Amino acid sequence: MIGRVSESAPELEPYYLPLDGPDGERFHATFSTTGPWFADAQHVGPPSALLARAVERCDPRPQTQLARFTVEVLGPVPAGEIQVSAVVERPGRAIELVAAEMRAGGRAVLRARAWRIATGDTAAVQVGAAEPPAPPDTVAAGSPTMTGWLPGFVDSVEWRFLRGWFTDPGPGTAWIRQRVDLVAGERPSPLQRLAVVADSANGVAAPLDVRDWLFVNTDLTLHLSRPPRGEWMAVDAATSVGPTGAGTVAALLFDEHGQVGRSAQSLVVRPR
Repeated sequence: MIGRVSESAPELEPYYLPLDGPDGERFHATFSTTGPWFADAQHVGPPSALLARAVERCDPRPQTQLARFTVEVLGPVPAGEIQVSAVVERPGRAIELVAAEMRAGGRAVLRARAWRIATGDTAAVQVGAAEPPAPPDTVAAGSPTMTGWLPGFVDSVEWRFLRGWFTDPGPGTAWIRQRVDLVAGERPSPLQRLAVVADSANGVAAPLDVRDWLFVNTDLTLHLSRPPRGEWMAVDAATSVGPTGAGTVAALLFDEHGQVGRSAQSLVVRPR
């Protein structure tokens, strides 16, 4: 199946414009971050990636990697000015916990925690990786109109679906690549790219028709078995919806070299 995006979106900007210089904590969230549910709120992918950036830049040490990264969504994340901060909450030589927060309008809108561990050599005993999907260059790219979701974020990435589509309820598999920088003037790290992509699992595995239903996630957790590499990231996702308005989505995460880890999200399911 070809990748499809909206035909009517304005020219896209980087997700965030720094307001304090390269080492500052204040940013302007552009139109590229918004949608697909609400025109004035950010998709959680870009702000999750900005928190991942803050974690990466917080007292970085060589020979360490993230093993888990969790984002709690405390409320709608508005476009416009936001502030980001990070701190080592639990230091340690082999294992440490890093906390990050995003604020907007004087309130916290996202909080993240990440376990950072010292790396070791387990190449000879690695096991359990899932079979990777067909590579992205085997999927034709295209840009016919997509209905049901607002422009902005959905146009800021390139979608290449191997299985499913946004308006096809059920499991889905897609390669996704950013078309814009996370922060203006910076090349996104692979971890930042993965955070942008992973939050799209509930869209890739849309359980219901997006034109009739909202299924908004309250959190995002990445469990990583190795650091991601490259620009293309894939999610192989499936969603379950219960009888009382809650759901869950789980996904296998890949780069072009194989499986990177897994993600999970809790969903609030409501009719539009």
